[in-house]
Amino acid sequence: MTAPAPDRDRLARPVPLGRRSVATLLLISAIGVVAFGWPLLASAKSALVGHSTDAPWLFALLLPLLLAVVVAQISEGRSAGDGEPGLDAKAVALLGVLAAAGAALRPLGAGTAGLEPMFFLMVLSGRVLGPGFGFVLGSVSMFASALLTGGVGPWLPFQMLAMGWVCLGAGLLPGRAGLRGRRELALLAGYGAAASLAYGTIMNLQGWPYIGGLSSSIAFHPGDPLSANLPRFAAYCLTTSLGWDLPRAALTVVLCLTLGTPLLRALRRATRRAAFGAPVAFGPPPGP
Repeated sequence: MTAPAPDRDRLARPVPLGRRSVATLLLISAIGVVAFGWPLLASAKSALVGHSTDAPWLFALLLPLLLAVVVAQISEGRSAGDGEPGLDAKAVALLGVLAAAGAALRPLGAGTAGLEPMFFLMVLSGRVLGPGFGFVLGSVSMFASALLTGGVGPWLPFQMLAMGWVCLGAGLLPGRAGLRGRRELALLAGYGAAASLAYGTIMNLQGWPYIGGLSSSIAFHPGDPLSANLPRFAAYCLTTSLGWDLPRAALTVVLCLTLGTPLLRALRRATRRAAFGAPVAFGPPPGP
């Protein structure tokens, strides 16, 4: 007998998030908001304002430790005794394949008007495999691609967190069990475009405070109020990165609409056959 669609959909999630994993993700996300947004959030009396040049480096040292805690928490299985699921051997294998594919796709467009084909793979994978697996996949894929391209630096933890958010958001999109066909592709294409632009914008926040030589009209001014720094940041994004962010968003839309159907079908078929979360039953040993 064929299982109902909701049951198949539930078993297809390699990492259905439990309470502890959700709490950990919320914690790292809150700290990530501070790490990215402190130039706009810090008041003139904040201690961070006095460290405007070294604060990004402090966050760069802190975020890898926090990301490691999140990945460990999500990966932790029932052996912890709290009943929460984790990454089993099949999920780890799928994670390795998709992370390797994402890492291989990123260099194909690196340096060419911001074209990054890995975004569409991350969005579709997060959609099928859920927010928990998506966050781990986004972080690991960005780390692997940095090793592959030599892009290791203080910006890497921020890239890992931002890509984790992209995949996590795709896993939280509505209609996961019933929305299919063109409407699903339109939803994913729209989300992919928005996520591509948002990724570029928040990554600008990471580097903006300590990039020297900028015009005063777009430079970060430590201690200035939000009403003064926010227009400068908007001008900085328009003049420095929008030419890369828009092609990234356009490519993500095109790939989602053209290659989305076969890739979604392949991912769903793989997860159904893997039967993540299905109970393991041992039969009697064969007779002599």
